[in-house]
Amino acid sequence: MRIITLNANGIRSAERKGFFIWMQQQHADVVCIQESKAQIHQLNSDPFCPENYHCFYHDAEKKGYSGVALYCKNKPDNVINGTGWKDIDSEGRFIEAQFGNLSVISLYLPSGSSGEERQNFKLLFMEKLSPYLRELSQNGRSYIICGDWNIAHKEIDLKNWRGNKKNSGFLPEERAWLDQLFADGCWLDVFRLINMEDNQYTWWSNRGQAWANNVGWRIDYQIASRDFKDKVTSASIYKDERFSDHAPLIMDYDHKF
Repeated sequence: MRIITLNANGIRSAERKGFFIWMQQQHADVVCIQESKAQIHQLNSDPFCPENYHCFYHDAEKKGYSGVALYCKNKPDNVINGTGWKDIDSEGRFIEAQFGNLSVISLYLPSGSSGEERQNFKLLFMEKLSPYLRELSQNGRSYIICGDWNIAHKEIDLKNWRGNKKNSGFLPEERAWLDQLFADGCWLDVFRLINMEDNQYTWWSNRGQAWANNVGWRIDYQIASRDFKDKVTSASIYKDERFSDHAPLIMDYDHKF
């Protein structure tokens, strides 16, 4: 089973840069998108409904903002848009596809980098997610939660960690939240199960020469339930082409639908 996740920073922009051509070549079972930045009625043409995929979008109410999507080779038994939290669902940050006992989720946590108000909103989302994820881990289903979590967990996960200790995305309380999420082994950062190398980043600032110099952050994850601990067979970050300021994270699992 191959799953890809990408913050597209605008799905229409990514399409113009060749994303869907590349995507069809990957033979992924599920592709998770964040930051689609479009309404469904703007995405009804062929490029945004890729051949051989079932396509599902959850928009933000605000035009040109946020939004998540799923492209699935197999038709899901059920698709869930949102968490039931109105303030968060209005920004289009959660979509879940259910295939038998497996759920694949595209999740987009807020960025707090624009100021205190958005950082507080991010912390509120994290506060709500903690019990929600705890319940998911105990309901007997298998989960892979893909997306832009907007947090670099460890010092190894960003180049300039010393200079970012007081910045959103590497704040002590954000990192501690991830520590707690992974503490009991119910949830796994599956990339790090098989790749503990440094310089493994998925996002680069558009400022300066961040991309050219690989001055990046690893803030895009596939976080899986504990039953996937021994099922991860490969992990890679695709950087040969640029579809976004993020790079696609590709994971293969020893699992069949």
